[in-house]
Amino acid sequence: MRSVTYSMSTSLDGYIVGPDGGFDWTAPDDGVFRFWIDEIRGVGVHLLGRRLYETMLYWETADQDSSLDDAEREWAALWNPLPKVVFSTTLSTVQGHARLASGGLAEEIERLRAEPGEGDIAIGGAALAAEAAALGLIDEYQIMVYPVLVGGGTPFFPRHERQVDLELVETRTFNSRVVYLRYRVARPAVP
Repeated sequence: MRSVTYSMSTSLDGYIVGPDGGFDWTAPDDGVFRFWIDEIRGVGVHLLGRRLYETMLYWETADQDSSLDDAEREWAALWNPLPKVVFSTTLSTVQGHARLASGGLAEEIERLRAEPGEGDIAIGGAALAAEAAALGLIDEYQIMVYPVLVGGGTPFFPRHERQVDLELVETRTFNSRVVYLRYRVARPAVP
């Protein structure tokens, strides 16, 4: 069965954007960017909330920008053809290889897991991930922790009163002092 992964960058105090909505502190160095390029190769479909979708729209035409370096061109070549499902109540159309979700999050994930296909089902966007977490649908948390305290904003982790046990699967420290943490949700064995 395809895993559902929630991957985003966060400040050390747990926010994906600061109180002013900014996230310029997440600009990746070469090592972190290379890591994300390698990670996207393992994704079969990406689920996005409206805000993240709109942020990532840049990449739909980025390959036409002559100032892109080789790594950015490689990212665009992988990101653009990747199937995307956008969850929004305000958008009526989306671009590129994206489609608007036709059902609820649980129904979309169930349908995607049942379809033949390779690669993980990635979730991006705090609100969408919070909904998936509340439904117990996330299999892995992949966190790129930046050495900054932003003091508030949009939290990486949803604020619900439920304990979720995790198993550490992988860690990596980059030259920029950014730390990658990958946790798998510990699920009880089924008899």
